[in-house]
Parts: sequence; structure tokens; C-alpha cells
Amino acid sequence: MKLLTRFSFLLLCMSLFGACKEEEYVYPDVITEFIGAATDENGTLTRLVADNGEEYRIQARSGLDGLKKDTLYRTISIYQPLENQTVQLYSSELVLSMIPVSAKQIIGDIKTDPVDIERMWLSGKYLNMVLLAKVKEESHSYHFIDQGIQKEADGTQTLHLQLYHNRNNDYEAFTRKVYLSVPLWAYDGKLKQGDKIVFHISTYEEGDTQREFIY
Repeated sequence: MKLLTRFSFLLLCMSLFGACKEEEYVYPDVITEFIGAATDENGTLTRLVADNGEEYRIQARSGLDGLKKDTLYRTISIYQPLENQTVQLYSSELVLSMIPVSAKQIIGDIKTDPVDIERMWLSGKYLNMVLLAKVKEESHSYHFIDQGIQKEADGTQTLHLQLYHNRNNDYEAFTRKVYLSVPLWAYDGKLKQGDKIVFHISTYEEGDTQREFIY
């Protein structure tokens, strides 16, 4: 199985301010969040889809085309709400959001090279995370490993997930943010409200550790 890399992250980033000097421009109030970005039949970004199900129409402008048609991307986007459920999209960066796989689907050894955790949280049907990887020039690979669903004595279930991270022997020269989302919609029909998700991760600061969330 070919693993996705951190360097596929950049989806698009538009410069909207021309030659305006930063000190002379008053930036509008904007929202920065993990959100779905949807394309139309022409491969142009036309909608943002929030984790609560709300949809926003992206105000048309150049630089939003050339993507896969009829596709919902997981992104971290910066946008300004306008009137009538319309938004001005300033930038949109791709978030890695792979359906978890079993360990036997990984070719080679299971790599759990360390990162550090800036933030992890549940939103809608996603487990989101901002991680801090130490990098220099090599491509890092990430995936989510499904370690199975455990039945508990109280009738609930616990899904165990693990971060796969292969830094490919990269030098630890500087820190880079890594944006990841586990698509929990892949467990529709398997998990129910009140079940637990335990995410196992190797870190510099805490060693092998875990984070727990109630579904």
C-alpha cells in the first residue's frame, strides 16, 4: 500500500492583496478551521461543508479550479463569512484523511517514529490532530492503523487506532506542523454514541502515549 506523504499537503493558496503593504491593510475577521471543501463537475471549488453539516457557497474567483471533479477534500481553510451562506475563501490546505487500515495491509515494518502533539479533538465524524514533526528534507509517510474494536464489560466498545509515521531517517532539523483527520464516518454502523476511541501515538515528550475520546 502506498502511503500518503506530508508533502502532498499543499492544495492551493491564493494571494488576494496585490501590492498592498501589510501595515496599510486591515485584514477582515476570518475563520480558520478543519472543514470539507467540495468541487463541482468541472473540478472547481464551489462549497465548504462544515462538520455540523452546514454548507457555504464559495465566492467565485480565479485559482479555485484544476482539481478532481465532484470531490470532497478534507482541508484546513481560512475564510471570511459573507451574506447568504457565502464565504470568501483565502486559503485551503489539504489535510491527510485516510481510512484506517489493519496492520497486515501495511507493507514492511510498522513505523511509529515520534512526533509531538499540539492539539487533538473530535469534530463531527472526524478525529482531528495538529502534530509537530521534526524534519529536514526527506518525505515523511503517515497512516492510521486500525487495531480493532474491543467490547467492554459495560456494553460499550473501544476502537483502538495507532499513528503510522515513517520519517525515512530524516534529520531532525526543524519543526513542521502536520494536519491529520481520521474519517470516523468509516465506522458508521460499527460505533455508537458513548463508545470510546483510543488513539495510540509515539511522541518525543511523553514517549508512547494515548489520547481517549468519547464518540
